[in-house]
Amino acid sequence: MVTAADPGASRTSVWLAPGHSAPARRRSEAPSGLDRDLITGATVRLLDAEGLARFSMRRLAAGLGVTAMSLYWYVDTKHDLLELALDRALGELPLPRTAPAEPIAPAVPVAPVAPPQDGWPGRLRSLACGYRRLLAEHPWVAPLTAAYPNIGPHARAFDAALQRLLDATGLAGACRTGAHLAVSQFLHGCGGAARRASDGDFVLALDVLIAGIEAKAAARPGA
Repeated sequence: MVTAADPGASRTSVWLAPGHSAPARRRSEAPSGLDRDLITGATVRLLDAEGLARFSMRRLAAGLGVTAMSLYWYVDTKHDLLELALDRALGELPLPRTAPAEPIAPAVPVAPVAPPQDGWPGRLRSLACGYRRLLAEHPWVAPLTAAYPNIGPHARAFDAALQRLLDATGLAGACRTGAHLAVSQFLHGCGGAARRASDGDFVLALDVLIAGIEAKAAARPGA
């Protein structure tokens, strides 16, 4: 199973590779009927079906009807592929519309947009509940988020949406930083409890978090 220590300190994220492109090999020799997008989608489905602990390039290749070596025409390592799958899953999360969406690389499908809700508390609640559902539907996302830098285009779009929500609170300085840390830790902490904690407990904890941010915002000078 992949852990935070597995990729190794010397590994470079797939998202930092020039152009995020597949390995530069002669296309005339690449296996027909495959591409990186197809392989990434199959990876997500295999992780959903069998879990992270059972994932392997051989299992993936068998499901695609190719040899394991064929996959390495499109990714350099298994870790690269898992990073791609992680960002693909994050792309399923509806993001609140608080401002014009930031551009995403054309090759990456744009994440759906959640229906607008009144005020930043409602939009933050929608974002948090959507993230919890995502973790429940894809249990492997939480450990991969801890294992990898998580800097793909959908991850960055998610963080940008969160930053816009926090901008709407009116908080600044240390309070703004603390609110971002609290929300981020809360959302990522849901990973281990997404299937154990009841919906009621989750919503209650979320309400307490939002109430704390509202109290800080109301207490700021000039509020």
